[in-house]
Amino acid sequence: MPRPNSDVHAFRAQATDAELDDLRARLTAARLPEAETVQGAAPGPHRWDQGVPLADLVDVVNYWRTGYNWRSFEQRLDRIGQFRTTIDDLGIHFLHRRSPRADATPLLMTHGWPDSIVRFIDVIDELADPSDAGAPAFHIVVPSLPGFGYSDKPAATGWGTEKIAAAWVELMGRLGYDRFVAHGGDWGGNITTVLAGRFPAHVLGIHTTFAEGPPALTTDGLTDVERAWTEETRDFWRHRAAYAKQQATRPQTIGYSLVDSPVGLLAWILDKFAEWSDTEDSPFETICIDRVLDDVTLYWLTRTGASAARIYYESHNSLDPELRVDVPAALTMYPRDVEKCPRPWAQQRYRQIVRWREPATGGHFPSLEIPEYFVEDLREGLAAVLAATR
Repeated sequence: MPRPNSDVHAFRAQATDAELDDLRARLTAARLPEAETVQGAAPGPHRWDQGVPLADLVDVVNYWRTGYNWRSFEQRLDRIGQFRTTIDDLGIHFLHRRSPRADATPLLMTHGWPDSIVRFIDVIDELADPSDAGAPAFHIVVPSLPGFGYSDKPAATGWGTEKIAAAWVELMGRLGYDRFVAHGGDWGGNITTVLAGRFPAHVLGIHTTFAEGPPALTTDGLTDVERAWTEETRDFWRHRAAYAKQQATRPQTIGYSLVDSPVGLLAWILDKFAEWSDTEDSPFETICIDRVLDDVTLYWLTRTGASAARIYYESHNSLDPELRVDVPAALTMYPRDVEKCPRPWAQQRYRQIVRWREPATGGHFPSLEIPEYFVEDLREGLAAVLAATR
């Protein structure tokens, strides 16, 4: 068993009763706008055309105020195992769940925005200690991105995806994992790509739900389905990405609202869970309301609405067009994700794709939406990756 570096310290977070009382008081006193002018629309995506419907928000706020239990989430984090270390003068928080299996492989899992370590909370135990003895097992490390959760907030610019990837290699080394596999989605997928491209001596291979080919590739030769993917992605960035432009250009401005108003923070995040999940109407068709509130409450208590938004300022459209990934890669494109990369485009960056999957269901948050399938897909993908390294 590797011995952790002395710079790694156990961590336990516990909100004060006063902080939780203040949250409930703010929810009680919230000032809400009038209902959307598409009020009364039939259940479905159009009901959300102007954002989170007032009735839905009121229901979630009422539950957050009277029924939600933050202490249960804190206890769950403690059971998994929380730690902190300092890398490049920045405190980094992470979950670390070692497998009891001697044949386990170290696995680094990186979240994105507007999620957090909550993205993986329901799959960590099964990945580390599978109920099926024949399934592969992993030592799980889940860091909180800089400016997210219990990681420190950068006080200066520079913490973009390239620096984060380098920090993750340092983190894994401190835990005794000189070589490891990696997974990520959203910004975590971007960082996982950088990890694989920049640090092949440490990264055995990757699994990701995010793939981005080099820019200016032609649609010639793509299938009809792949062409539709490119149209959907183009439509997303033209008409549904105002949040990204705001956070990439003025994160401080939106940050005041996200740190001062729990209802504003909830609406900003819930909007994305709704739009990016594989559901017909509400995100709660597939994602537990408690899990969404775990995520939002973590942002609230750590006051990270602004600091988390700054990852867009640091890294929006910054993936090196020349970066290539030569280690084995397993890629999964879920049908309701906001960006899906055609395989011919992905192959221009990921030079050794050992497994490619296009599931019939699932959106941007598969580990929360369909955790059982996500675990199976991740295991099979990483098994293919590891087989290719032998």
